[in-house]
Parts: sequence; C-alpha cells; structure tokens
Amino acid sequence: MTDASSPDNTPTGFDQAAAKVKTFPQSPGVYLMKDDAGRVIYVGKAKNLRSRAGSYFLKAAAEDARTAPWIGEIADIDYMDCDSEVDALLMESRLIKDIQPKHNKELKDDKTFPYLMITTREEFPRVEVTREPKAKGVKLYGPFASAGALRGAIQVLQRIFKFRTCSLDISESDERWKWFRPCLLASINQCTAPCNFRIGKDDYRRDIKRLQTFLEGGKRKLIKEMRDEMMAASKAMDFERAAIVRDEIQMLERLEERGELDTHAQPEVFYIDPKKGLAGLRKVLALSETPRVIEGVDIAHLGGGETVASLVQFIDGLPFKPGYRRFKIKDVNGIDDFRSIYEVVSRRFRRLSDDSDAFPDILLIDGGKGQLNAAMAAFRDQDITPPTVISLAKRDEEIFRPGESDPLRLSKNSFALRLLQYVRDESHRFAQHYHHILRNKSTFDR
Repeated sequence: MTDASSPDNTPTGFDQAAAKVKTFPQSPGVYLMKDDAGRVIYVGKAKNLRSRAGSYFLKAAAEDARTAPWIGEIADIDYMDCDSEVDALLMESRLIKDIQPKHNKELKDDKTFPYLMITTREEFPRVEVTREPKAKGVKLYGPFASAGALRGAIQVLQRIFKFRTCSLDISESDERWKWFRPCLLASINQCTAPCNFRIGKDDYRRDIKRLQTFLEGGKRKLIKEMRDEMMAASKAMDFERAAIVRDEIQMLERLEERGELDTHAQPEVFYIDPKKGLAGLRKVLALSETPRVIEGVDIAHLGGGETVASLVQFIDGLPFKPGYRRFKIKDVNGIDDFRSIYEVVSRRFRRLSDDSDAFPDILLIDGGKGQLNAAMAAFRDQDITPPTVISLAKRDEEIFRPGESDPLRLSKNSFALRLLQYVRDESHRFAQHYHHILRNKSTFDR
C-alpha cells in the first residue's frame, strides 16, 4: 500500500481513489480500478459498491497475497450502477472480456474461466456452465470470475426464463417424448418441460432468445418487448398468456429482490467431478440411466429432546438450494433415528405421490443398514414404489442397498463415492443448521 501522501504532502492518486470510493452508492454495480495512465487494471462486481470497492483501501488488502502485489498501482477508481447483483455479474463479465484488465487473470489460480453456454443446434437449446466450451454449435457468454456466482445467477434466471439444463436429446418429431416424465424442475415451475412437449419448439426458442437478450445487456429493451407482447395478448383476449408475461416482467424488474447470489450459488468443490460421479453411480448401482436428481436425508437432535431432519436436493451433481426441505419430527418421542427416518420418508414421498410430482432418481439415507431398512419400511407401509434407495455409513463409508446383505465398498478416490459423500455431508450441514436455529429460538423463548 502507498504512503498516506507524497513527500510534499500532496495526496497521491491512491489517496484520492480511497477518498472517492467513500462517495460510491451502497447498491449493486461494477467498479473499475485505474492506474496513473488511466488504464483499467481491475474490474470487480459488488452487491454494495461502497463497501466492496472500499475494502481494497484497507490494511487487510495490503496484507492479502492476492491483492498486495498490485493495489499500489491504483490511481483512480470509477463505478457503473446496475439494477441487481445478477446484472452486475453479467456487466463484470462483459467488461473483463472487452478490456482484459491485467490483474483480473489472477482470480483464476491457473484454472480456466467458467462460461455460460447455450447450445444452438438443438431443437430445444439447453443452458449449462462449462470450463471447456465447445467451438461450434453454441453461444458463449463470459468468461465469468466465479463459477459459483454464475451457477447462482442461472438458478435465479431459470425462475424467469424456465430453460432446461439437462443433456436430453429432445426431438419434436419423436412422439415418444409425450410420455416422458419431466424432472423436478418442471414440478417447481423452473423449466417448461420440452421433454414432455409441454411447450412447443417456437415458444421455447422465444424464451431462449429472451434470455440471450438479457445476457447481452438488453434488459430494458427486453422489458419493452414483453410489455408490447402482454398488451397484444390482452387485446386478443389471451388473458392466460398476458398474465404469464406480466409475471415474467415483474420478476425481471425485481431481480434485486431474488436473493443474494451466494444463497443460490453452488459451492466450488474442485475435487468432485459431477458428471463422472453420476456416471460412476449409474455403473456401481446398475442403473438403466444416468441419474440426474439425488436427495439426501439426515437427522439431528435438539438437546436430546426435539428431533429435526433435513432433505437436500442435488441436480446434475450439484446442490439445488430451492429444493432443500426441513422437517420437525412430530410422531417420535426421544431419540430414535430409525423412526425419525421412517416419518420423514413417509411424509416426503406421500406428498410427492399425492401431487404426482417426480421422485428423485436416488434417495440417500445417512446411516447404515438399520436406517436404510427404516426408509424402505416407509415406502412399504405407504404402498409407494421407491426410487433407488441407498444408505451411506460414515464409519467405513460403506454403501448399503435393499436386499443386499453385504455393503458396497468403493475406492476412496471413486468419483461416485465422493459425490455421495458430498450429498451426505451437505444434508448433515443443513440438518445441523436447522438444529442451531431451533436451539437459539428455544433459548430466547425461555
């Protein structure tokens, strides 16, 4: 970090930038660090511009190995307002690509940049995050500074544009898709389910085009076009379509209320390869298809009395936070993990069955053979055909399967085992978090 002032007590460019940042708004946006020649040397996004940009002028930044080598070059700083944190993420990406600031590359730690990729040669284009973008047949957006924040933004945008993220090869000419059962994203209204022909090719591509307009910075243009469509639908007495477009406009206008990206972001766990983990599970569990949706259940106890449970949901090998659920155990007195698991599984799958919602491909129970048997008893007593149900015992990381006396033991380096451990550990973390919430509540209620 530079000295407070030059030898003749004239404020340095760094000092002036430090003073300037105190006038920044406390709202989302992008900040641009400049050197004494006016060149942009770093671009960053912020939920709170004043707080985030101001952190570079604190003592901690001068001691941080990531920023210490270059913050002394800062001679000026500017910012650009954005409507939301999602808009800021996209603006940051466009600026990094256009300007290529020399110090942004240090964010990558020798990893490739993540991109948002939209396939263009498929009848129903799909959206995915990739570090290995294809050269043809795709539209790329990025690079982005954070894969986690990018996944969080995709989950937020998927609530508006309802695009698919699966790898299914859907063809409008193949009528067999009419009888395909959509995944849980359709059940929670985050995908229009082209895999079940619930939307036609032209309407689906219109939604993808809207997404692209937004990603390219045309949010205001997009909202104007959607308002025109809403009015046209209303005049044509198509009030259902007009209401759908109206709701989409409102969600776009209130993106800043959609929650923080960190809430939706998937953790960066680099030792886990989701695709290889899912492919490995298909092989070791002898499944007919590669699983997409995994749910994990765990139990936690509140002071030896109150029992709570968590259910986490992973889609395509990554946590899907909107699918998480919490349960207060109602019908069990004292500590009884078996009966608690029985109750949670009964309540969860009774609800899914009654609502005709899709089941997960794999249900993972935290525990050994006893916990697995309790889950299977719930399906039997509810007269519900179970999905693939397994349990993972933490002591020796053994996988138990219904009807199999011997556990399945995988290599510690197995991608399949690592993915199951990830699901199990996340369900445990989520259960403990709920446990702490209730414990604090019971303390304050005394």
